[in-house]
Amino acid sequence: MKTLTALKRFSASLLVVFFVASCSSDDDNNVTTPTPQQNNIVDLALATPELSSLVAALQAADGDLVSVLQGPGPFTVLAPDNDAFAAFLSANNFASLNDVPTDVLSQVLLNHVISGSVNSGALISQGSGYASTNATGAGGASMSLFFNTANSDVRFNNVSSVSTADIAASNGVIHIVDGVIGLPDVVDHALANPGFSNLVAALGAADGDLVSVLQGAGPFTVLAPGDAAFADFLSDNGFASLGDVPTDVLSQVLLNHVLGGATFSTDLIDAIAGYTNTSATGAGDNAMSLYFNTSDGVTFNGISTVVAADVVGTNGVIHAVDAVIGLPTVVDFALADPTFETLVAALTRDDLTFDYVGTLSTPNGTAPAPFTVFAPTNMAFGDLLTELNVAGLADIPEATLKATLDMHAVAGANVRSTALMDNMTVGTLGGNITANITGGATLTDANGRVSNIIAVDVQASNGVIHVIDKVVLPPL
Repeated sequence: MKTLTALKRFSASLLVVFFVASCSSDDDNNVTTPTPQQNNIVDLALATPELSSLVAALQAADGDLVSVLQGPGPFTVLAPDNDAFAAFLSANNFASLNDVPTDVLSQVLLNHVISGSVNSGALISQGSGYASTNATGAGGASMSLFFNTANSDVRFNNVSSVSTADIAASNGVIHIVDGVIGLPDVVDHALANPGFSNLVAALGAADGDLVSVLQGAGPFTVLAPGDAAFADFLSDNGFASLGDVPTDVLSQVLLNHVLGGATFSTDLIDAIAGYTNTSATGAGDNAMSLYFNTSDGVTFNGISTVVAADVVGTNGVIHAVDAVIGLPTVVDFALADPTFETLVAALTRDDLTFDYVGTLSTPNGTAPAPFTVFAPTNMAFGDLLTELNVAGLADIPEATLKATLDMHAVAGANVRSTALMDNMTVGTLGGNITANITGGATLTDANGRVSNIIAVDVQASNGVIHVIDKVVLPPL
C-alpha cells in the first residue's frame, strides 16, 4: 500500500514536470528536440552477435583498429561474420584467433576497410573493377581489391560475397560478408578477375611452373594481357588454341610480361620513355629488353597499351594490357622506338637491293642471326644529310645507302657492351670498324669519323642493339 501511494505521488510529480516543461517549450521557440545519435561502425559491430569474432579480431590486432574505426572516417567495412572467421582459421591451420600473428591479423582486417563510404548500389552500377583497401601491398602502396557484381551479388576477390548490405553508421557503411578476404598475391588477383582466364590457363600450361614463380616473394611487375589479347595473339600466330603453343615458347612469352621489382604507372610516366628488362631470355641467354613510352598512354614495344594500372598485391603490381607482347627482334625494337624512325625509313626504302628487315628478323639460332646492330638516332641521320650536302634520305644513291647500312650490322654475334674493348676490330657486313672504351665507348670508321655509343645492350630475341650518335660510313 505504501509502495502504491509512493508510485502515485511520483506519477503526479512527473506529470507536473512534463506539463511545466511543455509550457516552457511552447514559450521558447528556439528549443528543438535533440536528434538521436547514430552509432559508429564499432558500436554497430558490438551490437551485432554475428560479428563477435570481428570485434575480437579488431581488439587483438596491431594498430588499435577499434579506435581507428571509431574515427571520423568515412569508412566502408566489409565485415566477415563469425562463420567466415571460423573458415579462415581452419583454412590457415590456426586453432583460434589468438594463434594469428597480430601484425598479419591487422593487415587482413585492413584489407576489409575502404576509405570513403561506398554503398552496394555504387558497386553494382560499375559492374566490376578495383578499389584500394587500407592494407599495405608491394612498394608500400595500398592493396587492391577486385569487386564483381556479375552474378547478382557483390563479390570481392572471388572469395567473399555480401550477405547483408548497406548498414549505415555515423562514420561510414558496413557490408556483412561471408568470407575473410586474405592478402592477395599477383596470382590471386589474376585468378579473381575473369578477364584474365586465358592468362591463368597459360601460366598453368607453360614450362617453368610459372604459377609458383609468381607466388614467390618478388616483388614482380606483371603486364597482364586480357582474354581478348590472348585471342588475338593465337590468331595472329596461326594457333587454333592455347594448347597448340609450344610450352617452352609460351613460357618465354609470358616471362616477357614480368619485370623484377614493383614498377608503378607513375614510375613509367616520370621516366617518359626508355628500356627495362623482363624475365624472358634473349640471344646469348641475356635478359630481354622492353621498350616503354608514355607519350600517348603507357605502351610497351609499340604494340601493347596499359588499360588498367596499378593493381597491387602482396608481392607485386599488375598492369592490365590490351595485347600480348611477343618476343621482339632487333627490327621490332627499331619499329617501336621513335628514336629510330629515320633508320627504319632507310632500311625499308623500296629501291634497296637487300632485304634488311627480312634478314634482321631471322630467328636466333638460324643463320645469319644473332646480330649486333649499331643503330644511329634520327639526329645522327640529320647530321649525315648535312655532311653529305643532300636534302633528304631519298637523295642518297642506293649503292651508297646500302654500303652505309651494311656498316651498322654484325652477323653471327650478340656482342654486349661488356665484350667491347680498346682497339677492338669489329667486322660488320660492310667492313671493319674499330671499337674503343677508354673515355667512353666509341666506334671509328675507315674515314676516321668517331661515333659515340650513347645507349647499350637493348637485348632482343635475335640480337642486341647499341645506339650511336653518328652514322658510320664505308670507306670514301
